[in-house]
Amino acid sequence: MTQESSVRVAVNGFGVIGKRVADAVRLQDDMELVGVCDVASDWRLRSLDQKKIALYAATDEAHGAMTAAGLTVAGPLDALLEQADVIIDCTPKHIGAANVERYRSRRIKFILHGGEKHAVTGHSFVAESSFASAIGRESTRVVSCNTTSIVRTLSALKRAGFLKRARGTLLRRATDPWESDAGGIMNTLVPEPKIPSHQGPDVQSVDPELDVVTMAVKVPETLAHLHYWSVQLTRPADKEEVLQAFRWSSRIALIRTTDGLGAINTVKELMADLDRPRDNLYEVALWEDMLRTEGDELFYAYMVDNQAIVIPETIDAIRALTGLEPDAHASIARTNASLGIRQRFF
Repeated sequence: MTQESSVRVAVNGFGVIGKRVADAVRLQDDMELVGVCDVASDWRLRSLDQKKIALYAATDEAHGAMTAAGLTVAGPLDALLEQADVIIDCTPKHIGAANVERYRSRRIKFILHGGEKHAVTGHSFVAESSFASAIGRESTRVVSCNTTSIVRTLSALKRAGFLKRARGTLLRRATDPWESDAGGIMNTLVPEPKIPSHQGPDVQSVDPELDVVTMAVKVPETLAHLHYWSVQLTRPADKEEVLQAFRWSSRIALIRTTDGLGAINTVKELMADLDRPRDNLYEVALWEDMLRTEGDELFYAYMVDNQAIVIPETIDAIRALTGLEPDAHASIARTNASLGIRQRFF
């Protein structure tokens, strides 16, 4: 495909990630959203008619339920696949892997998300790290929110020649905000039962050279994740050198507690004030005034919006797989501009 071509994109699964991917695709001038597919028939699908997005049913049972609920159904999943060049599978964990043979039988390119294993596609994607190796592939897996943040930050340090090894502790939100009435935890902390937690090995599926170990604990809040990192550098470095390394990534936004952004809720409120759709924080929000160096040791913390951080990566993955844009920096810049991604909020 040439850069002037328009890629036809379908989205399977219209949940937390799927609805954001669909909106982001509609903002791209080199992509066309041909429809979304789901199994639900409740309020989550009601906005599609207003947005003039075609709805397809994943199963016959779902088709019947959607029709009974008064939703307009354009057809089954197979009819959607016939119209698409690439499908973004945003279905719950394991369902995407089960859909793979269906996609392959139709010779359609597909993108899975972090709930699936690396082995399902044989490739894991973060735009600033693995764009080039995704070009022209049949499929890739956009890694999880936490893994995306780790690859972004450690890749920036690696590129500057600073990274020797990294050890991180993740405070993970209990559940997505829209589900907080039905699940999650209260009045407790739940540590992941293994060290390293799964994020560290997942990071190495993107870049095997990264020496990283993670630990994680689930905490009783739903807004976002919070990371604390201790990094051994290759040499002693001052704070400004490290901040300059992080500035290499256009998807790391430096924030300051002295501006009043001392907690994750205030950062989310800033996203609302900036008119971000659904308060989306696509960037890693890293506290620059908290960052500290001690000789060859580095300590820093940042926030991850689990609902939004993988959205720009998904758009870049579409361009890589389909050959719309062979240059990672060009695709990233294009995506950033469409979503309003910035390194400074003010």
